[in-house]
Amino acid sequence: MESLYSKKLAKQKAASPTQQYLDVKEVVEDVIVLKSGSLRAVLEVSAINFDLKATDEQEAIINQYQNFLNSVDFPLQILISSRKLNIDTYLEFLKEKERLQKTELMRLQISEYETFVKQLVSLSDIMDKTFYLIVPFSPIENTEKGFFSNISSLINPQRNILEKRENFETYKSQLYQRVDHIIAGLSGIGLKIAPLKTEDLIELLFNSYNPTIFDTANYIDVNKIELK
Repeated sequence: MESLYSKKLAKQKAASPTQQYLDVKEVVEDVIVLKSGSLRAVLEVSAINFDLKATDEQEAIINQYQNFLNSVDFPLQILISSRKLNIDTYLEFLKEKERLQKTELMRLQISEYETFVKQLVSLSDIMDKTFYLIVPFSPIENTEKGFFSNISSLINPQRNILEKRENFETYKSQLYQRVDHIIAGLSGIGLKIAPLKTEDLIELLFNSYNPTIFDTANYIDVNKIELK
């Protein structure tokens, strides 16, 4: 009996969706919403070649970065995504250029260059690095909300939806105040910062959890995403 129960329990666990083990609840309006109610914004940050800078420029960058760190009063997470460079799109571009050439010599040269690129990528692992800053905001939970407030939500669900929308807008506004502070602080160093939009966030999350099928996957229609 115990053996049958263990097998049944193991089968239920195997059939459970992977999403229940993830912290992410949804992605909506350029914001990641966690199951805890916390919000996350993700900023893509460019890189600079520090070694090629003059000594005075290096010192100025270091001082500016120190000032930025001293001005931040909230936690930040740095994410570096390192993946093997995918050149399939570039190879398709070369094939199209080869097809459009009018002379045999130009077609031959493009074909040889295409072969060279393929061999170069196959022999050496050329990595594509992308840098991100993850900005958090954790709203204070309302510990006074009890039985009667829950009854009120059941009686008037429309009001509950409006309250959720209002709270989300307030929290998102406070989150993006932090985002604006980061952009202003790092722009002086010469970095380019771009907040990821909803579709970019879904792509980043999907790529992180499904690296092997990232290129062939069909993404979700972001226009159908709603705040719950």
